Amino acid sequence: EVQLVESGGGLVQPGGSLRLSCAASGFTFDKYAMTWVRQAPGKGLEWVSGINPGGDATDYANSVKGRFTISRDNAKSTVSLQMNSLKAEDTAGYFCTATTGSFPYAYWGQGTQVTVSS
Repeated sequence: EVQLVESGGGLVQPGGSLRLSCAASGFTFDKYAMTWVRQAPGKGLEWVSGINPGGDATDYANSVKGRFTISRDNAKSTVSLQMNSLKAEDTAGYFCTATTGSFPYAYWGQGTQVTVSS
């Protein structure tokens, strides 16, 4: 069974940091690009960041560029999102996804909540 399980969310003050992790199983992890997508309260889905299967190419939404870093460990089938200088507008449920050209955003995790509040 395919599973993506996010962890690491929580409550943090503005300016703080948080590291999200996603553990994958049930598919060939190193054949898939991985992304993080978020959904803020009352808003639609927003793509945040992506990393290619080999882990040597990354991209970020302008809203998080310079503050967030995506990485992956193919030996452990995990992907992470290091979030620094957090802002209130980063408050959202964060989801990791697995995607290929043939099967875009094929798999989704259950999400983990990040709340940035003073």
